[in-house]
Amino acid sequence: MTDERFAQLERRLQLIEDERAIERMIARYGPLVDAGSDDAADAAAALWAEDGTYDVEGWSMCGRADIAAMVRSPEHQGLIGRGCCHFLGPAVVTVDGDDAVAGCVSALLVQRDGRFAVARAGANHFRLRRIDGRWQITERTTRALDGKPEARQLLSDGVDR
Repeated sequence: MTDERFAQLERRLQLIEDERAIERMIARYGPLVDAGSDDAADAAAALWAEDGTYDVEGWSMCGRADIAAMVRSPEHQGLIGRGCCHFLGPAVVTVDGDDAVAGCVSALLVQRDGRFAVARAGANHFRLRRIDGRWQITERTTRALDGKPEARQLLSDGVDR
């Protein structure tokens, strides 16, 4: 095997490892916010960069403290106390060095009368950066898949790379 071929394989492996790390990180969000404990709130917040943002339906959070506060909020605790599931579909990830974007759909399922119903379906766009050796969310935007162009554009921006 030539040095160039070996270097090419190393680059390909690093890309696969980066994509997988980001996919796993995004997949952790739902179980963490549904667990809702103090430790889970901190772990969910740690998915973001120190100054990372989360804009969901006009509610903007900036920084890990805001994310953790959302998980600990009476509204969120009430939601998980009644039974719910935050599900993020498989993410399409595009890595460019130490920066990446990802897109996926999500669903919030809530328990009603002993059955689960979709309370919200969303389009998600992530911007990520490798900081201190690990991938962190620098920006997440979520919009309802309600037929408006903004949500569809978020999906295009996340997967058409």
